[in-house]
Amino acid sequence: MGLTRLLFLLLVPSVAMPMVAVGQSPSASASIHDVEWLAGCWERRSGDRATIEIWMAPAGGMMLGASRTVVNEATREYEQVMIREHEGRLVFTANPSGQAEASFTSTEVTDSSFVVENLTHDFPQRITYVHTGPDAWMARVEGPGPDGMRGFELQMTRVSCVP
Repeated sequence: MGLTRLLFLLLVPSVAMPMVAVGQSPSASASIHDVEWLAGCWERRSGDRATIEIWMAPAGGMMLGASRTVVNEATREYEQVMIREHEGRLVFTANPSGQAEASFTSTEVTDSSFVVENLTHDFPQRITYVHTGPDAWMARVEGPGPDGMRGFELQMTRVSCVP
């Protein structure tokens, strides 16, 4: 990771959105190929909690993905996701376990990040993905909470898709 990108990620407050990597401008018309860096298998481990997220490569104007979080050998959460092109923008649709499906539309897309929003959704209302290196990305999920805006970040690392 370049020093400029690292400093950007460290110095921009978590509430400053949308997030665009330094030196890059948002795309006027987004393509699914702008986010093909997301394709592959990704993992986050913390203690006895493991999350794996898998994204198919772009084809037919869309990418399909799925994730699962396991804690102490029991599935706690899972989600099916899709990113598709629609009228020059990307639409991110999530179908998380135990919740209704929700769609979010891109507000910014660069070759290393994208921001999607749905300001009518309860939580989250904004999701930002940033490609932080060849084998890593970060997602920031945020929206309203009982005491104002709240959010969290997920750091994911590339892993083999073969168990």
